[in-house]
Order: sequence, then C-alpha cells, then structure tokens
Amino acid sequence: MATHPVVVTGIGLVSSLGEGVDAHLQRLTAAAGYQPVIDDTRFAPALVHPLAAIDWSRQIERKGDLRQMETWQRLGTYAAGLALDDADIPKDEAFRANLDMIVAAGGGERDETVDALIMARARGMADPREQINELLMSELRPTLFLAQLSNLLAGNISIVHKVTRSSRTFMGEESAGISAVQVAAARIASGQSRICLVGGAFSAERKDILVNYALGGYLQPDPWRPVFSRGAEGGFAPGSMGAFLILESLESAQERNVPAYARLRFVAGDRGQRDPQALAARLERLIIDSGADGRDLLVLSGATGLAPATTVERDVIGARFPQAALRAYGDAIGHGMEAQFSAGLALAAASLSRGVVPVSASGGEEPVVDFTPRSALVTTVGHVRGEGVGLLESIG
Repeated sequence: MATHPVVVTGIGLVSSLGEGVDAHLQRLTAAAGYQPVIDDTRFAPALVHPLAAIDWSRQIERKGDLRQMETWQRLGTYAAGLALDDADIPKDEAFRANLDMIVAAGGGERDETVDALIMARARGMADPREQINELLMSELRPTLFLAQLSNLLAGNISIVHKVTRSSRTFMGEESAGISAVQVAAARIASGQSRICLVGGAFSAERKDILVNYALGGYLQPDPWRPVFSRGAEGGFAPGSMGAFLILESLESAQERNVPAYARLRFVAGDRGQRDPQALAARLERLIIDSGADGRDLLVLSGATGLAPATTVERDVIGARFPQAALRAYGDAIGHGMEAQFSAGLALAAASLSRGVVPVSASGGEEPVVDFTPRSALVTTVGHVRGEGVGLLESIG
C-alpha cells in the first residue's frame, strides 16, 4: 500500500514564553541561555509556568464565542487559529470544510467559589451529604456541566475557524496527545486525510487541578530546578499552553505551494507497568522502531522530572545517543499534559526548519553541541502512565 509522506506545514504555539514560532525560538536560542517564566507566589507552594498575555480577539473575534469558553478552550482555539494562519490555510469556508481535526483535551474547569463554599459548610459535620447536595443544586449554574465536556474544544474550533470535515477528541492526559498525533499522521499517510489540524491545550492556573496534583505528590517543590536536576524528590511544574500543528501530505503541500517545517517520519505510543526495567524496555523499543539516527540528532524530552521515570528516560537516550543534543523542553514551558507532545513536536519542527538547537535552561545540565540538527526525536513520558516517541526530519 502506498504511503504518503507527512509534513508539518503550520505551527500554533502559546505558552509562558509568548506566542508563535519566532517568540519561542528567540527565547530558546538566546546565547546567554534563558530563564523560564515561573509564578511561585499565586499558587504557592506550587510552581506554575503562567500563560503570557494574549489578546484573544486576534483569533476569537466574536465576544459571544469568547465569553462562553473557559481558559483551556480559549487556549486551544487561539493556538489552532495560529496554526491555520501559519500554514496559509485559506479562510474560505468551502476549503476549511475539507480539513480534519483531532484534539487532545481534558475536562472543564470547576467552580472554585462553590467548591470553597461546600468545604466550609461541610467542615465539622458528621454527615455532610445532605448539605452538599443542597449546595450543588442551588449554587452550580446549569451551563457548568456542559462546559466540562472535553469535546467542546473541538466544537469551538469548528465554530470559530470553520474546520468541519471530521472531528475526534482523545482524553487521557499525556497519552491523549500522543494518540491524537499518531492517528492524524496515520490517516494522512494512508490517504484517508490530506490536511489535519491536531493538538491540545492545558490551563495550569487552576486551583482545583493543582490540588489534585499536590495530593498525588506530583508537583515540583520550591525552589524550581531544571527537569534533569530534580532528583528523587522531583516533580513537575505545570505550564499553561496551547499547541496545534497542521499535518499535511507532501503532495497537498506541494499543490498549495506552501513550505514545510519538517517531515514527520514516525509516531508511536505505548503504556504499561512503570517499574524501571519495564519502562526502559518500552522506551528502547519505541526509539528503535522510530529509526532515529544519532548523527546530528536533537532530542526534545517531555520528561516530567518525576523519579524514577525521568532518570530511566535520560539513561535510555544517553546510552543510545551519547552525542545527541538532549533538551528537556519542560524547563522552558512547563508540563502541559494533553498538549505536551504536540508542543514538543512544534518546537522540534521549528528548530529543524531554522537549523538551531535550543540552549540549556539556566542551571541545566544538557550538553553543549555545535552541529546543525538534521533530525529531531521528541519523547513524552506521562506522569502516571503512557509513553510516546515522534521522529521528525529536516526538509531537503
């Protein structure tokens, strides 16, 4: 069966570093290194990479559309618009009706005021269930339940940007982002799709979700340290981000006369037991299957900083590609759950197209290299489960 080459023709990226390819590469390739943007006070003791200031109206023109979106939906819709513009996708509705879309998304945000009220009223009660039910019935707005649906992000993108051919939404934290890209690439390679908008969004500045991560023992304690330096007591620093890609068959890109950032050669994911030996074996197999060559290789690791998974990943990559330029992109933009994998692919494709290697974060331990990368391996190892690998190659 014929296989159609898959290329990246559009990138939409927003994070704590700003928006767009240029803003991110300028920060990540600064000769003096870069300082990540960290908020260590608003959600203390949690560390968060906060979203940079955004004028939402640049991509979401109607105020009515904007009002009914929560932050994570705004992030995704905005980043999707950036990717469409970057790929020079015509605004013609007839053209966009032939675009497919695959989204990785979590659930919606909670009503923090109601949560606080329930906890305050229920505190000290022997049986608070009746009180909780009364408050839920009287205080929660009915539309909140609709706003929590994960497929609303895809729905908003369809409404705002008129991408209406087909739509899929994956849930499942980091694994959702991996699966979204894997399915999009497979559909294009097989000829089932020609152009696909794929990606995800994550709003880290949420007390409810930070409490969940804190209770699970997943958060990086103050002070902030680079991902590969967090050790046995490490964790992750959540980062608000939206990351979308336009994946397209090479034939389609040539017909539209648009340049490609990079070719997407391989995407695969897996999941299983998290004991170090089993995790190392799965990562090793994924990397071997990718066909990655260690010569002039950039490796962008989406490692969380949690032990022992981060150490296992670094050891596997270091043993196989000792001369590669290994960078943990969570140092720069934090950990973005559903958006983590697409953000790594976006940074990798942008780096290949410009022929640059991101520098280390200040205080980082990544090796200095002097080559122009010809390929980029992107990894994501989920904070609880799920692993994924993507391989991109430079064009020409």
